[in-house]
Amino acid sequence: QVQLVESGGGLVQAGGSLRLSCVASGIIFRVNAMAYYRQAPGNQRELVASITSGGTTKYANSVKGRFTISRDNAKNTVYLQMNSLKPEDTAVYYCNANVQSNPLNRVDAWGQGTLVTVSS
Repeated sequence: QVQLVESGGGLVQAGGSLRLSCVASGIIFRVNAMAYYRQAPGNQRELVASITSGGTTKYANSVKGRFTISRDNAKNTVYLQMNSLKPEDTAVYYCNANVQSNPLNRVDAWGQGTLVTVSS
C-alpha cells in the first residue's frame, strides 16, 4: 500500500511564500508523474502543477511565474514552492502521484491535503 504524506501548509500574508512537501512511502517500485491539486470552498478540485519522473513540468495559468514544482526521485518527494501568494490561492492543496508497487500495476494515490490560507 502506498501513502502520500503532505506538509508545509499554513497561514501567510499576501505576497508571502510557502513550500509544500509530499513524501510517498510504502511498497514502491517506481513513482511516475507527481502533482499538486487544490480545492477552494465551493470550487472543484483543480490541477495546480505537475511534474513527470523526467522533470517535465506543467502549470495552471493562474500560478505560472509564481509557483515552482520540483521533485527528488531518490526520496520519492515532490515540492511546491509558492511565491507571491494571493488571497485567491487560499485552498486545500492535495498531493497526487502515480505509483507502481510492481512493474505491472499503477495506483493513483492522494495525500491527506494541507490547508493554505493567504490573508489580504
